Amino acid sequence: MTRDIRSALRSAALDAAGRGWPVFPLRAPNDPIGAKKPASFFHGGARCTRQGYCRDGHQGWEELAITDPDRIGRAWSRATHNIGIACGRAGLLVIDLDQPKPGALPPKNAEAEGGFAWGADALAALCEREGGDFTAMWETRTVTTPRGGIHLYYQQPPGVRLGNTQDPERLIDTRGHGGYVLAPGSITPDGVYRLVEDLPPAPLPGWLARLLAPRPSTAVSRRPVRAAERLPAYVDAAVQGECERVATAALGAHSRVLLASSIALGQLCGAGALPPATAASDLADAARHMITNPKCDCTDREITRTITNGLRLGSTRPRRIPNRKAA
Repeated sequence: MTRDIRSALRSAALDAAGRGWPVFPLRAPNDPIGAKKPASFFHGGARCTRQGYCRDGHQGWEELAITDPDRIGRAWSRATHNIGIACGRAGLLVIDLDQPKPGALPPKNAEAEGGFAWGADALAALCEREGGDFTAMWETRTVTTPRGGIHLYYQQPPGVRLGNTQDPERLIDTRGHGGYVLAPGSITPDGVYRLVEDLPPAPLPGWLARLLAPRPSTAVSRRPVRAAERLPAYVDAAVQGECERVATAALGAHSRVLLASSIALGQLCGAGALPPATAASDLADAARHMITNPKCDCTDREITRTITNGLRLGSTRPRRIPNRKAA
């Protein structure tokens, strides 16, 4: 990488941070593992040793993203990095309108919804269905991607925490809490992310905020009661709560959330209040969506390892169980 490219990427990182958007280093534009992935010095929750800056809890790219110009200047001067914007911490919800990949089959519902060929057509169909203003959707900060896609930047709505969504059939994704986008100026083998509309992020339309709002999970709320268990109510509530967190974990935060919940339940196992097999089984059920999601790299083996490590780590620090007398 030339010094000019490194300098341009540093300037782009400083520009994003100057808008109040926390940024973090991605891999270099020519990295064989992938120019869109977090830099190699970030680690997942499953591999966290709880040392260094993680001694008080795992710190991933989202927690470590920064706006400090001095630190950004040093980080992007030492090595060549693409730029990730931590959308949730930046208060952003970014709509990603994709182009179909070469050789991909048309979406199954394309004909039923007007024959859309890419994400913008799908967004137009969605606006028509929900009564939204398609033209107004484009009156916001807009970035083009190297493969012909579009990123539309919006403000996160107040009072709700919007995460990530994926709809590969419609060719529309969103990035919010737990997600990131490449800042304009970032480079991949396909080209450059370019700012084409330098407007402030518009407020997210209310109809779309309602559509994207997280819904309570029904799968974990119907956790079966095993006849042999006889778990105290507060233990069962803890299991339900941690499984809910895992089941609703956003893309990009899967390993971190799963490990944290496994540690929490491991503390109950260590105290003798929860059978480890029950904790492992319920956590695995709640994490099933991480394997079935086509945009997630999680595997069954990784999930099992994360749960096992978390339960083992938590059991070394048993939770103090209150002495409850029968009523």
